[in-house]
Amino acid sequence: MAVTRSGPRVNFAAPRGFAKTFKSKFKETLFPDDPFGGFRNEKPARKSFKTLQYFVPVFEWFPKYNFSKFKFDLLAGITITSLAIPQGISYAKLANLPPIIGLYSSFIPPIIYAVFGSSKHLAVGTVAACSLLLAESIGEKVNVKENPDLYLHLIFTATFFTGIFETGLGFLRLGILVDFLSHSTITGFMTGTAVIICLQQMKGMLGLKHFTSKTDVVHVLKAILHNRKEWKWECFLVGMAFLIFLQFTRFLRNRKPKLFWVSAVAPMVSVAVGCIFAFFAPVEKHGIQIVGELKRGINPLSLKHLNFDPEYLPATIKAGVVTGLVAMAEGIAIARSFAIMKNEQIDGNKEMVAFGFMNILGSFTSCYLTTGPFSKTAVNFNSGCKSQMSNFVMAICMMLVLLFLAPIFKYTPLVVLSAIIMSAMIGLINYNEIIHLFKVDKFDFCICMAACLGVSFLTMETGLILSVGLAILRGLLYVARPATCKLGKIPNSELYRDMEQYPDATGVSGILALQIGSPIYFANSNYIRERTLRWIRDEESLSNSKSNTVEHVLLDLSGATAIDMTGIETLMEIRRILTARDIKFGIVNPRIEVLDKLTLAHFVDIIGKDSVYLSIDEAVEACQFSLETAKQDDDAS
Repeated sequence: MAVTRSGPRVNFAAPRGFAKTFKSKFKETLFPDDPFGGFRNEKPARKSFKTLQYFVPVFEWFPKYNFSKFKFDLLAGITITSLAIPQGISYAKLANLPPIIGLYSSFIPPIIYAVFGSSKHLAVGTVAACSLLLAESIGEKVNVKENPDLYLHLIFTATFFTGIFETGLGFLRLGILVDFLSHSTITGFMTGTAVIICLQQMKGMLGLKHFTSKTDVVHVLKAILHNRKEWKWECFLVGMAFLIFLQFTRFLRNRKPKLFWVSAVAPMVSVAVGCIFAFFAPVEKHGIQIVGELKRGINPLSLKHLNFDPEYLPATIKAGVVTGLVAMAEGIAIARSFAIMKNEQIDGNKEMVAFGFMNILGSFTSCYLTTGPFSKTAVNFNSGCKSQMSNFVMAICMMLVLLFLAPIFKYTPLVVLSAIIMSAMIGLINYNEIIHLFKVDKFDFCICMAACLGVSFLTMETGLILSVGLAILRGLLYVARPATCKLGKIPNSELYRDMEQYPDATGVSGILALQIGSPIYFANSNYIRERTLRWIRDEESLSNSKSNTVEHVLLDLSGATAIDMTGIETLMEIRRILTARDIKFGIVNPRIEVLDKLTLAHFVDIIGKDSVYLSIDEAVEACQFSLETAKQDDDAS
């Protein structure tokens, strides 16, 4: 005898068609922001302009731009230029490139980003991690000392492939791929990279002329010790003086945030002082090397230098994809972080398109890989920037530097650049975050340390692969071993919750309510079946009393967002096993996609619509009524 239900019922609407389901899933996966929903009913001309604004953000913010905003952007642009000059030279040296390439990379890419970028605060430039990663990847194929021109051309080619990769992902709306680089992976990767970069800068700090091309800690330490006869104490003394100065300005910024500009201009001050010092003092006699000649003039075209020779193509594609992935993850994460501070949002796919165009056009104009570095973006944010115009201002300032001031920087001591890089990298070693990961989640800590130790002691690519592999393994474990729990009723309420989490919750005699917290797929179907049967065995083993025998099993599917054919077959098998043991089976609150498939597979017809419930409370009430009716029938007979 079925219980008569009152109140809301499960909606057994006709299953949605494939086209409607696919469209819904496709839109939610690739267009979760619904870019066209707000102007779908506009006139054609207005719709075209809105579409243009969506894909080219400059048409959205520039019409509303005014002079009051420009005053802030002008100050921010000049400030980040003072940081871009020393960083550009330093990171170019880190990538084994001519220093002028670092300055070129801060001219064209910022203009492209000002047009296509969606973040108001992101400042474009080169980054240390990608510079070293490019040097390592291309350096394995071509020795920069033996063939510097070929090495430079392959760097441009790798940058071109980075741009193609980023643009492709952006247009295909595949920003979800960046999510595979978890917070733990990025933390570990940046920490490991910072460690090896700091160690590599000992070459400049000690005035060494011979050094290893390897990037791991062991080879770098061996190179430092093996060439100890080349150590120059004068060089080390000068380097430590600049490093202490730079660290002091960072300390001052942390203690008094309003003095952020002191830390921002400190690298430029260091370069200026170093140039003056090297100009008037015979520093080279004491082993202090200088940058050397820097040509005046803006970016020369490098399109003809792109090298697609089959011998080098695999290396350049690999370098482009790997560095592109790291650059996207870093740039998008930084842009989102600063947008949140202003209660704003950015579109990761637009950012990828902007990064892609930057690197494609950059590779045509003698630039190497650029993205959004944290230090420069933080300075841009704290300087009060109001729009992407600050990047355009930086580009104009950099153009003036290239046209008139570039030769001045030829006197920059390499030891000053090493101090600037080391100071920046020390700030990337986030001890507190690593300790926090250890306290909160040991698996996340392992993911972080896999990246950190892999980068430090093996190679940067190996460390990244190890960390991403562990993160994917963890995700697979979540899918293959989904969370299941036994539900009990919380006293003085109608709520049913996990009995392990709420020890006061009580079960109902003869009724076993279980909850599944993930989609039901081929990967976890066997586990769900075995775990369900084990719950039944455990429940029956608690007491030999017949009154505690399980007579009803309820499966709460509110957490199961999807199900495949293997999952449906598993539910059918569970029902067959339970039926053979004279146990009734019911499901609770299936989601629309799950209910559609269960209906199409005739599972609902097999168990009956009366065995599909809207809530656990309703299901338990129906089962209790059934048990009482059965007991009355037994007593009557």
